[in-house]
Amino acid sequence: MFPLSEAEIKNWDKLLLKFPNAHVLQTSQWAEAKAQNGWQPRYFWSGKSPEAADALVMILKRQVSFLGLKFTVLYAPKGPVLDWQNAQLVEETLQFLQDFAKKEKAIFVKIDPDVLIGTGEAGGDDLRIPERLEARGWRFSQDQIQFRNTVLIDLSQSEEDLLAAMKQKTRYNIRLATKKGVVIREGKIEELAMLYKMYAETAVRDDFVIRGQEYYLKTWRIFLEAGMAKILVAEAENQPIAALILFHFNGTSRYMYGMSTAQARELMPNYLLQWEAIRLSKSLACQSYDLWGAPDVFDESDSMWGVYRFKQGFNGTTARHIGAWDFTPQPLLYKIYTQYLPKLLDLMRRRGKSENKKQIQG
Repeated sequence: MFPLSEAEIKNWDKLLLKFPNAHVLQTSQWAEAKAQNGWQPRYFWSGKSPEAADALVMILKRQVSFLGLKFTVLYAPKGPVLDWQNAQLVEETLQFLQDFAKKEKAIFVKIDPDVLIGTGEAGGDDLRIPERLEARGWRFSQDQIQFRNTVLIDLSQSEEDLLAAMKQKTRYNIRLATKKGVVIREGKIEELAMLYKMYAETAVRDDFVIRGQEYYLKTWRIFLEAGMAKILVAEAENQPIAALILFHFNGTSRYMYGMSTAQARELMPNYLLQWEAIRLSKSLACQSYDLWGAPDVFDESDSMWGVYRFKQGFNGTTARHIGAWDFTPQPLLYKIYTQYLPKLLDLMRRRGKSENKKQIQG
């Protein structure tokens, strides 16, 4: 693979659009958002030319402090982008990533492409790619940064057919929200601070950790100003009670961020929000709506089980992917790092939860 020149990088997103499976997390906008946390992007292509590339990958590089020293980690979010059925191309791309990790003296390089192994909750797994990765020395990662699995809705259906296919309770709650006076409107970029406060409230209530306000406001603004995001706000009596932010790229819209207050939850605003997000996605000419996340384990032991049951009501297809895989040129250091990382993450989560509470109290 070859690096893109500075001039060619400006056309990166257009190059991605030539691949039907190119993900929004491989875009230059996502690289810009992650730069806030010290990640530096590198862009590569293979083939006859960048315009006729047969594979693309945006790799994020970051220096981390570990054991009093600085080390490099590499991550290709939802990449690399290529035809994963082309065995020779897969081998060549994996070899490049391995060589690049060695050249950069990285602890590891992580990939997590949306390579499908099966649909539904179990059965019939296609393990060809995981087996190829294992044969080349890659390891299934202990740190799954993105959701491994998700729920996808086929938007080629009519609105009538989409509604008819939903579970009866979901349809009922959509209509209930409308009947009770919930109104959905498109949000404005000036409302981002309000959305963040609602997001922080959601994080405290549902016991998950989010970053600080500045990170999200900049990330959301980057995608909104690029014309790659939409805000939907649910109101009751002219007061915002829930919202979501869609990212849309390459024919797929994604429910990337959702937030709500503790008030008026009995009005079922999130059901109506999702329905309007589906309708909006169709109007944006998207072919698929990604509900962004499904459990790793499909039973009540998984922390996502309740959210997943909500998503199931919209009658999407559960898509199971290969997940994140790491290649390490430094096995001993990688072993120490992965043993240390969970402890660091636990500490960060405790601090993050404390900061989330401060955000909603301020």
